[in-house]
Amino acid sequence: MATVLVVDDKRNILELATLYLEAEGFQVLTATDGQTALDKIAQHKPDLVLLDIMLPQMDGWEVCRRLRQAGNSVPIIMLTARADDVDKIVGLELGADDYVTKPFNPREMIARVKAVLRRYGIGASTPPIIRLSSLEIDPSRREAYVRGQALELRPKEFDLLMAFAENPGLVLNRDQLLNRVWGYDYYGDTRTVDVHVAHLRDKLADSDVAIETVRGIGYKLVTIT
Repeated sequence: MATVLVVDDKRNILELATLYLEAEGFQVLTATDGQTALDKIAQHKPDLVLLDIMLPQMDGWEVCRRLRQAGNSVPIIMLTARADDVDKIVGLELGADDYVTKPFNPREMIARVKAVLRRYGIGASTPPIIRLSSLEIDPSRREAYVRGQALELRPKEFDLLMAFAENPGLVLNRDQLLNRVWGYDYYGDTRTVDVHVAHLRDKLADSDVAIETVRGIGYKLVTIT
């Protein structure tokens, strides 16, 4: 049974989300402010966080930023009351995995929760470890190693590495990478892929695998001989 932490200062939102999540078999925790959310994440280690942006004292962006800076890769779905793309783009750049616009359709919320959990392999069978020369990736633990040394990867960097590792030698274009890593049509600048690839290249510098640019098309993961 996966555990979902719902963070919102509106009691009706907490009750609605709890009702539908529990009906789908999830265990639900709740918090009404950012600091309580951080405390519950540290204590209970939920499998996913539904995180409202507009919270008292500490907003959802700051909660997300602190979690990612601390290396916590818990999946996060942001809740935003604005229909424009600003909140969505900021949340994604801070390391959120998805977003739901309020007032939300409970069935859509459940579908997005399940989709993100599937991407993280939560509730699924344990995927095998991937080995590509000196690179070793453990999908279930979301950890990667080069010659036994752990790589410090942010959540999106790990997802990007998995996309390449599952398709070694194949060219992936930006749209494919955006859909694979972000999980839906991305409304921001597609250059975010280039930025993440650059960061990932730096972290793979001591390995014998590399991400090559295929001019005008995209990128591919290759073994250096």
